[in-house]
Amino acid sequence: MKVLKFGGTSVGSVKNIINVKNIINDGNKKVVVLSAMSGTTNELVAIASHIKNKNSNEAINKIHKLHEAYSLTIDELLSSKTLNNETKNYVSDVFSLLINSTYKTFSKVLENEILAQGELLSTFMFNCYLKQEGVRSAILPALNFMRIDTAKEPDLPYIKEHLSKVFSAAEASDIYITQGFICLNADKEISNLQRGGSDYTATIIGAAIKAEEVQIWTDIDGMHNNDPRYVENTRPISNLSYDEAAELAYFGAKILHPQTVTPVRSDCIPVRLKNTMNPVAHGTLISSKTAENGIKAIAAKDNITAIKIKSGRMLQAHGFLKKIFEVFEVYETSIDMITTSEVAVSLTIDDDRNLSKIVAELEKFALIEVDKNQSIVCLVGHAVVNHKQTYKLFKILKDVKIRMISYGGSKNNISLLINSNDKVKTLSMLNGYLFELVTL
Repeated sequence: MKVLKFGGTSVGSVKNIINVKNIINDGNKKVVVLSAMSGTTNELVAIASHIKNKNSNEAINKIHKLHEAYSLTIDELLSSKTLNNETKNYVSDVFSLLINSTYKTFSKVLENEILAQGELLSTFMFNCYLKQEGVRSAILPALNFMRIDTAKEPDLPYIKEHLSKVFSAAEASDIYITQGFICLNADKEISNLQRGGSDYTATIIGAAIKAEEVQIWTDIDGMHNNDPRYVENTRPISNLSYDEAAELAYFGAKILHPQTVTPVRSDCIPVRLKNTMNPVAHGTLISSKTAENGIKAIAAKDNITAIKIKSGRMLQAHGFLKKIFEVFEVYETSIDMITTSEVAVSLTIDDDRNLSKIVAELEKFALIEVDKNQSIVCLVGHAVVNHKQTYKLFKILKDVKIRMISYGGSKNNISLLINSNDKVKTLSMLNGYLFELVTL
């Protein structure tokens, strides 16, 4: 059995929903993981923010507008009067719940309950549409089997056990539909897998049922060799290894959640990235196989903060690095890049919510310099650090001020820290040399 995940754009309009039905209705049993309709999660985030700031009227206005949009979509999608009424009744209950939320005290639990409604709406509506079209389908409620543990990691033993029970209780069907993104936490409260988490849901389910393949359907022909938002003439990559895909996802390739390949790699379950708008395109196949050596793709990660920690007195002292890392552990802030010299340690973070507290702690034993508005440009490919032409990258970038270099920590990755103002220029220059046969 395959697991197919469709993102928000793929189910963002009636035309696209019909397209998804045509893709999945091929006579083979499968699990279909759906995101919320495009734009819905953003609206729910805004509603939660208004409730948090005690702007009840603004929240209620947004709720009513979103309800109206769903009602119009239902009328366009569902011609069956019975299924149309059934769906509208369900949707009305959801929006009544949201209205009631505006009268409650804001909390993280309430916020997560609000954000969960997008996936619940899309799966119910899509299931009713499949029934109208004569496709045997059933919903597998994600909140009945998807759970994270106290470390916010998927609780795979729990998921496998409860997913099996949910399958057994479901009506025999050709298509099993479930919600991406949403889950329970260790305290049985509604939580989620963060933005882009529907990809993660799909591979967690794929690992739990030992799927033949997991497919991630979006609005682009697979993972590209550079960021098409900033660089012209990019092209999709036909094959990537798990390591290469994970590096690209972590360092800015928006098509994939950074943790997507983790659940399936131990069982060598392939992950295929496909385009809902162009189903015949090959897309990108992610597997345990490694193809050619050298750089395959470039990605960029923005909103990076660089922190330089200088202390000639303590740098060579035993336990100095441990002391630094303990500060970041206390404030639950991960480090992306790190370099050391005889007099300083430089590192980067992408979460600056606790920056002032971190700096205050570090200043107790070192001099601190902070640079914001930085970007990490990541070059990924199998055995890239061993490639004979790698040194030429630094000739290409002779006019770009490189703040840090991470080289050798992974054989598949070279990372450069630059000012964000130089990002587009850097991506274009690298693209010209690496992928457009521009020579030095």
